[in-house]
Amino acid sequence: MRLTQPKLFNWTSSMALAIFDLDNTLIAGDSDHGWGEFMVKKHLVDPQHYQQMNDQFYADYEAGCLDIFAYLEFSLEPLTTIPRQELDQLHQEFMARVIEPLKLRKAEQLINAHREAGDRLLVITSTHRFIVEPICQSLGIDEVIATDLEEINGRFTGKVMGTPTFKEGKVTRFNQWLKEQGEMNDQTYFYSDSINDLPLLLEVSNPVAVDPDPALRAQAESRNWKIISLRD
Repeated sequence: MRLTQPKLFNWTSSMALAIFDLDNTLIAGDSDHGWGEFMVKKHLVDPQHYQQMNDQFYADYEAGCLDIFAYLEFSLEPLTTIPRQELDQLHQEFMARVIEPLKLRKAEQLINAHREAGDRLLVITSTHRFIVEPICQSLGIDEVIATDLEEINGRFTGKVMGTPTFKEGKVTRFNQWLKEQGEMNDQTYFYSDSINDLPLLLEVSNPVAVDPDPALRAQAESRNWKIISLRD
């Protein structure tokens, strides 16, 4: 059975809205966890402690029990010690060394198919904007809803601005975005791999599980949602 009438706003135009999760959906890995490993390799953090904590938080995320605020406090602290210009240079190296090998040919084909159909493209990710915005732009997607960080005088403060885009927070931020757009459409796709995205998947007219984790696969099968793979 398909879901009943979607709960979200309807766009006035004929095009659909294609929403994508980023990590382990459009790329074959987690950019947030990867950034932590990158900082460890660059000796920007205490290697043993940071690696251990980074791996534990990622395991919590995969298990669907991540404390997002504890994780953000941990992961944002190193950003406060490095000037923004230096961080931007590090991110360029991160893109080349870590992200480029994770890109998926089939993901780029899916993005292009929606683009050629005239659909509007949007990424919604729990990872913070500093990490993901350049990645999304490299995939040809300019509209991004991500966890936003406070920045003062060229330095991140370690504080989050607004609601983190995690679990129900994705729905909250998406509804805020829709109101700001002032338009509506009843054809909304959302592609995701993670059970953490179930709240938003339940809200759209076309939920699609992409290489889903076991918990999301079970939900998708029980609800007769489309399941696809973007892995080569």
